Amino acid sequence: MRHFLHLLDLTGEQISELLTEAIRFKAARARRALPKPLADRVIALVFEKPSLRTRVSFESAILQLGGSSLYLAGADVGLGWRESNADIARTLNQFVDAVVLRVFKQSTLDELARWSSIPIVNGLSDLEHPCQALADVMTIVELFGTVAGKTVTFVGDGNNVSRSLAVAVGKLGGTFILSAPAGYGFDAEFTQWYATNIGNPLSEISDPTAAVAHADVIYTDVWTSMGQEAEREKRLKDFTGYQVNESLLAKAPSHTKVLHCLPAHRDEEITDGVMESPASVVFQQAGNRMYAQMAVLAKLVS
Repeated sequence: MRHFLHLLDLTGEQISELLTEAIRFKAARARRALPKPLADRVIALVFEKPSLRTRVSFESAILQLGGSSLYLAGADVGLGWRESNADIARTLNQFVDAVVLRVFKQSTLDELARWSSIPIVNGLSDLEHPCQALADVMTIVELFGTVAGKTVTFVGDGNNVSRSLAVAVGKLGGTFILSAPAGYGFDAEFTQWYATNIGNPLSEISDPTAAVAHADVIYTDVWTSMGQEAEREKRLKDFTGYQVNESLLAKAPSHTKVLHCLPAHRDEEITDGVMESPASVVFQQAGNRMYAQMAVLAKLVS
């Protein structure tokens, strides 16, 4: 691993190794015995989009592993418009040991990585959210001991979160089902890649009730993500019937757990009752972002 841009680039074994490290870091923190693999390292956080979990989890992870971080708002850096991404990458290389980016376009990350001699980490893009997916499968391992043989049903949009999660689940031997309205599923290029590289077809079941019938995990995300505000009313209408509510949860097996990457729009894509139910593990999941990112940074930087 030189960069952490796409889960598509990693093998199932590499993902498993990162999960093992993440779980080890979590246990070490509980004992107040975290190692310091980032001692004397400086990590830049360049964010074009605002964040709660991504920023705090990265800053805390870096500090607790002995490093320090610099937060740079996207407008201050001007990725691709104030100066070229090639120049920005080679300038940052002189000052810091790695760069975490939360950007609008995956192409921005890929271009910076081409010019960078230090690790580039994808903190979120329009196409992928690999750090979130790593935390998600870590949570599944904590709940069930393994991802292999488990069924994860994503009720919602075929977006960056569901795309990365589908890859992580598939590479670890699980079954991924997307339940989305017409026009909101995965694109043909991605489904073809998945079938070729994961080795089994990507399941899409439009009826949420049928999709959760054998689910070990039900996952959802907001219907209107940052940058899609103009589409809000249309999306609310199109996703009618796709809410993760008590009625849908009752159609799943009794052991099913509910995940959400947050922030949640309560009583839109998920009801308050499900969020606060015993089936919900969304805050354990949120906490695991920090440990998953500890594992990524330790692997790349130390």
